[in-house]
Amino acid sequence: MSAETPAAAPGQFTRRRLQFRAWRGNRPFWAGLFVVLGGFLILYFPYAHLQLGHLTMAMGTPGGSSSLIIGALLIVLGITLWFQRHIRVFAGVAAILLALVSIPLSNIGGFIVGFLCSLIGGAMAIAWAPGGPPQPEPPAEAAPGEGGAPQAAPLPEQRTDGLGDVPYQGFTAPGENDLSGTSPANGANGRHSAG
Repeated sequence: MSAETPAAAPGQFTRRRLQFRAWRGNRPFWAGLFVVLGGFLILYFPYAHLQLGHLTMAMGTPGGSSSLIIGALLIVLGITLWFQRHIRVFAGVAAILLALVSIPLSNIGGFIVGFLCSLIGGAMAIAWAPGGPPQPEPPAEAAPGEGGAPQAAPLPEQRTDGLGDVPYQGFTAPGENDLSGTSPANGANGRHSAG
């Protein structure tokens, strides 16, 4: 291969996978998946027939009709989360309420597993927020005075008493050395300003 060789075009599978990834990133996909899974589990157990050899076991409970309604509504809410992302808060609250109602009405919420999936999916739907458009990055180099290493504070002016290079030991005028209105980092009179 040389530098002039064009890169191979991505295959059909790669292109479809990237399209699905972009679609999934713009909506509460995982929340909808959990809600659909929870609805399926709540709906499945009352109508499942267990085969043990030649023996067929059916769960004939009075919760069959409520399981059908709750499971179907949860599946519809999960699909709604995928295609109507602007009503995610309503769908999330409705999924949580239906999951709670499924505990007494449909086989302990699909034997707790369907209840937990629906509850987690509803909470994820409420918590999901659409991402903002990508922001342009600031320049890599900071301007002088911005960012980088902190600058050293200027030292206060040293006065002499006029007799030589001995620093002035006398009293200062009132308010001249009062630093209480400045940053508490400079140790102003041992106290901090309360505002």
